[in-house]
Amino acid sequence: MLKVTQLLILCVLISNFGFSQAGKVFDQLSHTSKILKTERHFAVYLPPDYETSQRSYPILYLLHGAGDDQTGWVQFGEVLQITDKAIKEGKATPMIIVMPDAYTNRLGYFNHPDGAWNYEDYFFEELMPYVERTYRVKKQKRYRAIAGLSMGGGGSFMYALHHPELFSAACPLSAYIGPKTVQGIKRFETRNNSSIELSDADAEKYIQNHNALFLINSMTKKDIQSVRWYIDCGDDDFLYEGNSLIHIALRKKEVKHEFRIRDGGHTWTYWREALPDVLKFVSDGFHQY
Repeated sequence: MLKVTQLLILCVLISNFGFSQAGKVFDQLSHTSKILKTERHFAVYLPPDYETSQRSYPILYLLHGAGDDQTGWVQFGEVLQITDKAIKEGKATPMIIVMPDAYTNRLGYFNHPDGAWNYEDYFFEELMPYVERTYRVKKQKRYRAIAGLSMGGGGSFMYALHHPELFSAACPLSAYIGPKTVQGIKRFETRNNSSIELSDADAEKYIQNHNALFLINSMTKKDIQSVRWYIDCGDDDFLYEGNSLIHIALRKKEVKHEFRIRDGGHTWTYWREALPDVLKFVSDGFHQY
């Protein structure tokens, strides 16, 4: 009888140990934003040892594309399975991953030209402080990274270029590099977000602050290179040209960066395959060289 009891205890311990080796995702978390005057949803991935340790973790902000919300990387990107596997295989360090929602009320990660929806202010002044106060996060620049796909790739570019002092690494995937023309941004705002017609001057100012190519050409090499860059876009992607121009601009400025062109298009298959390399890249920066 004693041996049976001991065997049962051993099985329970083994079962609990196996369970503890899996991370957890919560994809319906929320908090109140005073800036946006609404409840904001976000998702969080917590690494396998989060609940059994007292340590603090590096953090990756992972941005979804247009048409998705904070559940995109969870449901379609399989962030839980891919990150658990990368950590288990030693290719990624345990980290917290935060996935905000940028598709409620208005679309996008930036402050809108009419001033009525200041999402970028919300991200830096409310979401980031809330998350890094709620979870055991290492708050130094070297332990914070950002990545995203498509529209979220554009967010990754802009956030890291606007605030290079905050991020150790940025990984835009199949990125929208920003508006190119005055008429283009005016049409986008009229169609998607704003009932106020923009002046040409306001639209031009917006482009200068939200086009990655313009920012790279106008910023100092020191500021740009203070962020480690990993840029990835498929050879069949309709955003291939913009990403290639970014690569050329960085080369001309002699800014170190990683640039990947792989076989594929603007698809979740492509981004799922990219995620392990993104996790490895940001982890390399989180470690001590």
